[in-house]
Amino acid sequence: MTATLEREIKLRFDSPEAARAAVIEAGATPVRGRRLQEDCLLDTADDLLRRRGLALRVRMESGKSLLTFKGPVQPSAMKLREELETIVGDGTLMLRILEELGFQIWFRYQKYREELALEDVIVAIDETPVGTFVEIEGGERSIAVFAGALGRTPGDYLVESYRSLFVRYCEERGLPPTHMLFDDE
Repeated sequence: MTATLEREIKLRFDSPEAARAAVIEAGATPVRGRRLQEDCLLDTADDLLRRRGLALRVRMESGKSLLTFKGPVQPSAMKLREELETIVGDGTLMLRILEELGFQIWFRYQKYREELALEDVIVAIDETPVGTFVEIEGGERSIAVFAGALGRTPGDYLVESYRSLFVRYCEERGLPPTHMLFDDE
């Protein structure tokens, strides 16, 4: 299990190709290849976690699964919150156990992610059903320096969750926000 204080921002890009070119030009090198991630957010029937600003997630990708707990977002110019994460042997079974304990999936979302790194930042290029985003995670100064190398300023920082970005996308198009899945799902 790892317990960390997660600090991150997202930046919107026009395409995965544009994001990849910019990130590589800024000096990042690949560490994990492109793969599909499926995330399931869970809560109790009375929304106990969401009411407290907490998140419980099971992520499944390439035969590997993670169980993640996220604490409330703390005041910061960047998204800052405690994150507890551990590898799970079987994500589908973990979901079943959590459901038996009274949790239910309230939001599913998918993205194709590849990861790159430069010094103490991890850079993820995320292709989602609602657009392409570069997520930069690390120390506050390093995030700002890397974002600057991409030609971005704090005014470009997105600190919303993918759920919030999806809801806004749906509202702008008059669509009901259900799950953020690729069309073939």
